[in-house]
Amino acid sequence: MSETTVESGAREKLLRRGVMLEVFTIAWNVIEAVVAVGAGIVSNSVALVGFGLDSLIEVAAAVALFRRLRAELKGQEPSEAAERKALRVVAITFFVLAAYVLYEAGSALFTNEHSEKSMVGIVLSVLSLVIMPFLGFAKLRTGRALKSKALIADSVETFVCCYLSAALLLGLGLNAALGWWWADPVAAFLMLPLIVKEGWEAWEEANEEGECDDHCDDDKGKAPESPR
Repeated sequence: MSETTVESGAREKLLRRGVMLEVFTIAWNVIEAVVAVGAGIVSNSVALVGFGLDSLIEVAAAVALFRRLRAELKGQEPSEAAERKALRVVAITFFVLAAYVLYEAGSALFTNEHSEKSMVGIVLSVLSLVIMPFLGFAKLRTGRALKSKALIADSVETFVCCYLSAALLLGLGLNAALGWWWADPVAAFLMLPLIVKEGWEAWEEANEEGECDDHCDDDKGKAPESPR
């Protein structure tokens, strides 16, 4: 068996692992979103609803990665234009989420709108804190092995979910244990810097790739200028 065949087989195995990781990400985050948004509406928790909407953003990113990895498994050339479009959609959704959290959390604090205790939310945040680190490290290792910047970036987004889970647990726990109703909107505010940061980085990355696609091919066709 040639070395090329061995390398090809190893890469195919890594691609299949990446696909399975994205399938799990999609399934878990759909469940997470439904439970979080439902529990958030019932308990009037801004942090829980925001957490659920963030899960939907992760679903969008996971779907984009799933399609890309599946395309390579089938021997197709990944579409850079499609990847840029997906990155822009995710970035815009991050900004929409940030605006929603800012408005709802600010309104809750301004009007003294109390949220109810939510044991469902607490259990969900604990489960997420247990699951997400393992999933993030698995994606990171696979992405590095494949030398896939997209999968590595997706692993970062999974680690972001760990941070959001910790912020959610802090807010819900303080509200349940001490009756600190304001901890819920404050926890939502704690999510804002990371949400905006991830959105901005996704937007910049998409635009940088787009600029390269617009100009790099032209540059390749040009002969280098002679030194004066």
